[in-house]
Amino acid sequence: MGLFSFLTQEIAIDLGTANTLIIYNDKVVVDEPSIVAVDRMTGKIIAVGKQAQQMHGKTHENIKTIRPLKDGVIADFSAAEHMIRGMIKMINPGRRLFTPSLKVVICIPSGITEVEKRAVRDSAERAGGKEVYLIHEPMAAAIGIGIDVEEPMGNMIIDIGGGTSEIAVIALGGIVCDKSIRIAGDEFTSNIEEYMRRQHNILIGERSAERVKIEVGAAMTEIDNPPPDYAVHGRDLMTGIPKEIYVSYTEIAHALDKSIAKVEEAILNALEMTPPELSADIFRTGIYLAGGGSMLRGLDKRISLKTKLPVHIAEDPLRAVARGTGIALKNVGKFPFLMR
Repeated sequence: MGLFSFLTQEIAIDLGTANTLIIYNDKVVVDEPSIVAVDRMTGKIIAVGKQAQQMHGKTHENIKTIRPLKDGVIADFSAAEHMIRGMIKMINPGRRLFTPSLKVVICIPSGITEVEKRAVRDSAERAGGKEVYLIHEPMAAAIGIGIDVEEPMGNMIIDIGGGTSEIAVIALGGIVCDKSIRIAGDEFTSNIEEYMRRQHNILIGERSAERVKIEVGAAMTEIDNPPPDYAVHGRDLMTGIPKEIYVSYTEIAHALDKSIAKVEEAILNALEMTPPELSADIFRTGIYLAGGGSMLRGLDKRISLKTKLPVHIAEDPLRAVARGTGIALKNVGKFPFLMR
């Protein structure tokens, strides 16, 4: 540690479509929804994270809420930069005499293009990052789960986030084959909105659909200890009057079935591309699930039935990627797979 080490702040950012997490000093110090609220007239940022989330779907014409990331990549460049800046400020809210220079490790989806990579790096640099490193999400998830990624052993990681599902086979500190599909938590949420409209003639917002997914979401119609039916509130499409209906987990399992089938298809696809020696390893070690989407009831069982392989859910799957990004930050010199 040099004399000027206190002038450099080292942070790891898990920049997600749904949530953004920042790790500082080995602790998750920021865990906020990836959303900003903007004043339409002045273009000024009114709120970031949880505060903006509370406004989402409830704003008047002068305020709009923006989710800067879509499908795991930056869709709105300026909003993303403001969001990263706002969240970095949350780390130490006290007034500072100077702003320390930042050393940042950010994780990105594995199926990302060079242009999209550039956008992430630029956003981080404009938010104050002096040294910016990028790491692929499945790699970060593997490190976060506690897998030794550098050994000559194949491991399959599935990271189901908000915007993308990342499926990767990792060995010798690199991604051997990967499949990234843009079907994940957000898609599940819009499936639920769609189902409510079609099946029950009721219009619900994104936030309500998200709650339904958390309370009664399931991947199979038969699961152990099923959740009780959940009351959903929305607007009746026939009368326009607010109304309440109850939905069961089996209904939601039907609503999500097609999207989950696409995730399964991508997993089988990735398994087909895997070299035979690594397939033998995966047969022994099984598949690891991380990301918020892996918490869907019965998803592990469904994937296990489909692939006939053991499936393990990471502990605290929501933070596995962030944890791995934090570990990568400490080993910047050691890990060859970090991209400058």
